[in-house]
Amino acid sequence: MIKSRITLKQLEAFSFVVDMGTFRAAAAALGTTQPNISSRISALEAALDVTLLYRDAGSVRLTTKGKELLERTRDVLRAGEALLEAAGRQELIEERLRLGVTELVACTWLQPFLRQLRREYPNLRVELQVDLSRQIEERLREGQLDLALQNAPFTSRTSGERMLSSETYVWVANEEVADGLAGGASVGRFFDRAVLTHARHTAAGNALHELAKERGYDAGKIVHSSALSACLPMVSEGMGVALLPRSLVQGELDAGRLNSLISDWTAPSLIFFARFNADRAPRFVERASDIAAALRPSAAEDKKKL
Repeated sequence: MIKSRITLKQLEAFSFVVDMGTFRAAAAALGTTQPNISSRISALEAALDVTLLYRDAGSVRLTTKGKELLERTRDVLRAGEALLEAAGRQELIEERLRLGVTELVACTWLQPFLRQLRREYPNLRVELQVDLSRQIEERLREGQLDLALQNAPFTSRTSGERMLSSETYVWVANEEVADGLAGGASVGRFFDRAVLTHARHTAAGNALHELAKERGYDAGKIVHSSALSACLPMVSEGMGVALLPRSLVQGELDAGRLNSLISDWTAPSLIFFARFNADRAPRFVERASDIAAALRPSAAEDKKKL
């Protein structure tokens, strides 16, 4: 019997130091101090009578034995979670989920997701970051996030990646602006006034600029907003027409406060994914991605409906 020679806190510290790259970063991620992390690693090495890590000027490298034992360490930590789940005691999982989402997720289905997550893991602390998809991807790659709910395209793949849904775009304007537009379906008629949309280097923003260049429209009429939610009051006040995700404006359309506009062009749909590092993520991270997938119809199912 190993009795109390080895603890889950020691194994957790070992795993986090490897994932975060330094003792200081691991301490910050676990909400403790660097000396505590050092003490746990030293105690684990003493109990096992092996050297797990080389310490080099603040950075760490796995020893050959450390590499061999790392996956076993992760297996033990996941088994501890599985034990609590099997006993129906998820409230004993008092961990932190570092969650990154795009603004569209934050403005539409984030709250139902968080409610369901809290029902299953009452004592899970969620640290939320809302940003552009490319910034979220960078933080996930650097180990600063556990789970990302974001849209493609991506510059790199992750070992855990689940398609969630597709989000279509729609052109909208208030009634006064809509009534004043010329007839027909040409998107060019929108460029007689301000065209409101996503931030400059988003997929929709880039597609709109490519369209303007291809068809000779005045790209100077495109007004970008780093906050999607800021576009809604602007288009509602008649500042122009807007190219926005349908899910963001559906409530305004249903209430008659905005009108959808006929057009011969719209931006390509956004495809959303739940992304995480499956090789090192705790079980609750994978379960959170399951919850997201259950809340959102798959992109394939969405396409069948269109």
